[in-house]
Amino acid sequence: MLLIEGFQPTRLQSDQSRPPFKTSLFDGKPIDHPGTDTVDTDELTYAVDRLIRDGGVKVLTTTGSFGEFHTLLWDEHKKLIEATVAAVKKRVPLFVGCTNLNPREAIRQAKFAQEVGADGLLLGVPFYYQATVDNAVQFYHDVAEALPKMGVMIYHNPTHHRVTIPVGAFKKITDKPNIVGMKDSHRAPLQFVELCNLTKGKMSIFVNQTQMFPYYQLGAAGCWSFNVWMGPSPVVALRDACLAQDWEAAKQICLDLEGLNRVGPNIGNLTWRENVFKLSVNEAGYCTAGPLRAPWRIIPQEVKDNSKKIAGYWKGLCEKYPMAAEQARKTA
Repeated sequence: MLLIEGFQPTRLQSDQSRPPFKTSLFDGKPIDHPGTDTVDTDELTYAVDRLIRDGGVKVLTTTGSFGEFHTLLWDEHKKLIEATVAAVKKRVPLFVGCTNLNPREAIRQAKFAQEVGADGLLLGVPFYYQATVDNAVQFYHDVAEALPKMGVMIYHNPTHHRVTIPVGAFKKITDKPNIVGMKDSHRAPLQFVELCNLTKGKMSIFVNQTQMFPYYQLGAAGCWSFNVWMGPSPVVALRDACLAQDWEAAKQICLDLEGLNRVGPNIGNLTWRENVFKLSVNEAGYCTAGPLRAPWRIIPQEVKDNSKKIAGYWKGLCEKYPMAAEQARKTA
């Protein structure tokens, strides 16, 4: 199964115009940061629909790190949720990100997502102060109890949210039947085996795209990716190789995907990691992500250069691993 981490395209100005570029961010003007309506719902609708129609998406999530939940006003977030629900049209499950500093605000936002038709929630723990494990578990139970008809997917991101939920805690977490999944790329192989044993039949665990081999063999339900907004075919090829148990192919695709992380000098820098990939989406041309929001006003030249290198590398992977329909067309 392929889990897509959603993005939300940025307008250049607070009006109804679309960004005046399709393949390069750096020809456009900077975003009007005092604006209060910076989500380009036309481009969001186009990108979501294209990704679903291209056949690579099994689950869509919104507003995680790459989805920039931290830069949105609540009115913008509501607009994004409504537009994504409308674009998905129940074709795949939609989990809306409502991570927040305040548990009560997270639940308020989650209730709005439920009201407008989302299927579930993607939630990290409140993180201004580091949570204890007991309070992290309690947070997820509180959300599950407040929204018993919504599926809850845990967004386990120790780097950003500053708490690691140990494997043993899932004995209690899984007491709530609507806690149905987790996005997690922070387990050693044997820890992951233990995790899957504890959650089997209760939760689906998604790993990073580069971990699909060998973690799919260890019990992962699938992988998550935001690189697919540059074109989904390499990750779809990985998913299909795993489903076919073609482990040599899966291993090689994972090695190729990992190569993306060595393209430029600022990939691992948390200041620019998600941001440089957003800029790369513009360069790759599959869809348009738009410019960065504040506080990312000053963009180093090496970041701009690196985004072009990343897009070029990914486009090469799309050529190496084309979608099945595209491959059939080329060989016809």
